[in-house]
Amino acid sequence: LMLLDTVRMKTHLNVLDIGSGSGFPMLELAERMGKTCMVYGLDPAAESIQMITQKKGVRGIEFAKIVKGAAEEIPFPDAYFGLIVSNNGLNNVQDQPAALAECYRVADESAQMVLTMNLPHTMIEFYEVFEETLQEKGMNEEIRKMHEHIDLKRKPVEFLKELILGAGFIINSIQVDGFKLKYNDGSAFLNHSFIREAFLGSWKAILPEETADSLFATIEQKLNQLAADQ
Repeated sequence: LMLLDTVRMKTHLNVLDIGSGSGFPMLELAERMGKTCMVYGLDPAAESIQMITQKKGVRGIEFAKIVKGAAEEIPFPDAYFGLIVSNNGLNNVQDQPAALAECYRVADESAQMVLTMNLPHTMIEFYEVFEETLQEKGMNEEIRKMHEHIDLKRKPVEFLKELILGAGFIINSIQVDGFKLKYNDGSAFLNHSFIREAFLGSWKAILPEETADSLFATIEQKLNQLAADQ
């Protein structure tokens, strides 16, 4: 919602959504901006291309097109877009400086870019229990890997600021805010489809394969107890 509030609505724009995933904000912007604009989504995953194509058809959205590709090599000409958005998409690129350089290349001279990013405190309650469990097992190497995982996907604001300025953009505003994903207990959290699809595999990959399931059973118990206590 903050991303959509920040977007400056204009007519006759080419719009790029990087890392469109399941179609937000690409399809929402296409419907809001109307027939004078064309909204392009960019995503490397075949599943995303298929899902967005189906949604686009179901919702009857004409002025949107999903393109397979990576942010490090945006398949559009220079100065093509008047608006570039990414809802957590730039968290997941392999090379953030290269991706931002490409954003700068395809942005016209009056373009606006609006990004949302996960920050280091994302899901802090889970990571505190995760680290506590690893400490109890004396798994110092896995604790290091956990922090590397967090740092890889959730850069501090100052780091992101320097990257964006380094790519040539001018920053008009930085809004540090957050929201809570609420769950009744640890079991509900770890079995939620979003957590299973987007996070659980990478968390378990931090651990030795033979201990991952048992350690996560312990983490689930601890989260359940935390929920009961609070």
